[in-house]
Amino acid sequence: MDSRLVQDTQMALKNHKEADIFEKCRRFTAAKEIMDAGIYPYFRMIESAQDPEVVVGGRKMIMIGSNNYLGLTNHPRVKEAAIEAVRKYGSGCAGSRFLSGTLDIHVELEKKLARFMRKEAVLVFSTGFQTNLGVIASLAGKDDIVLIDKMNHASIIDGCRLSFGEIKKYKHNDIEDLERLIQQYNDKAKLIIVDGVFSMEGDIVALPEVVRLAKKYGTRVMVDDAHGIGVLGRTGRGTSEHFGLEDEVDLIMGTYSKSLASIGGFIAGSNEVIHYIKHFARAFIFSASPPPASVASVSAAIDIIEEEPERIERLWHNTKKMLSGFKALGFDTGASETPIIPVIVGDDMKAFTMARMLHDRGVFANVAVSPAVPNGKALIRTSYMATHSDEQLDKVLKAFEEVGKILGII
Repeated sequence: MDSRLVQDTQMALKNHKEADIFEKCRRFTAAKEIMDAGIYPYFRMIESAQDPEVVVGGRKMIMIGSNNYLGLTNHPRVKEAAIEAVRKYGSGCAGSRFLSGTLDIHVELEKKLARFMRKEAVLVFSTGFQTNLGVIASLAGKDDIVLIDKMNHASIIDGCRLSFGEIKKYKHNDIEDLERLIQQYNDKAKLIIVDGVFSMEGDIVALPEVVRLAKKYGTRVMVDDAHGIGVLGRTGRGTSEHFGLEDEVDLIMGTYSKSLASIGGFIAGSNEVIHYIKHFARAFIFSASPPPASVASVSAAIDIIEEEPERIERLWHNTKKMLSGFKALGFDTGASETPIIPVIVGDDMKAFTMARMLHDRGVFANVAVSPAVPNGKALIRTSYMATHSDEQLDKVLKAFEEVGKILGII
């Protein structure tokens, strides 16, 4: 073969490899290295319901990695409601809400959620992630400014990316930094979007200060209360109720996959804003509607929350026990003040190792590393249910104490 042809062929092969969109997949080896080390903490298969104890690999473990805050995902009334909905409506709706997928129970749930959230109207989405995508992308236009906390959930960030608005991040829970940004864009329409409870840190947004700025500068406020509903507030209505600011927050977003025992999401607000979102949110219009079992489960969960306030009381008993327990052992729990309690480890590999050692001691906890948390702030994310017993929580603290001493964390 001609040497020039050989060179051209080799160059073509090299260029083809470099231009292959799958090349990044071949280069991604980090997860496999952690798997080979036996400390990979993700995609563990659970063989039972999301209760305080779960079955993994045929053995029971104490679950402290679930967002099932009120312990309702396996509640008999919730399960029976789902079963009855499947019997009546089948397993799915086979269409979008916009066209053929709106059932009477969708509309009934929207009315119930509006009453529960003390807002004029609610629109339900198929997932919480889609709720933020649809709401933010539909509201934020090319001349608008969206101001977000840098530690907001990924769905808020992605919703901002889909919008035509200009996105500005401010330092975590830093009201002075937020005001600085607002002042820079005082002549434009603005929306502040915050998490009510930050999903990794477990701290609560400084909502009174956010609302104060919103009033001062004529800015709208949206709260993602995925981890606040069923947890905060005297009756579990979330961060706005916790601070007595329900009438001051324009939009409240919630998910079903935490306290409401299902999957899906919703946005609550005024009639005119919800009407607009209903007709412009692509993530709503072009997605199949939530299945009947999911809708019925949420409706039953709301009834239980209203009828059994002792669940919230027990959740806070468990939260206070674990916060004080970790601090007494010498662990760094950051600014947590909710059932989400991070144990900050720092180094990624140490966090992976710690999770594996906890797993071996029968404790199921989650690991969060960058980009879910800042570099050098790897943590074990723990979260608690109203249905955890004191005995189970004592076992968790003992396991953490053993592991923490071995790894030199405490």
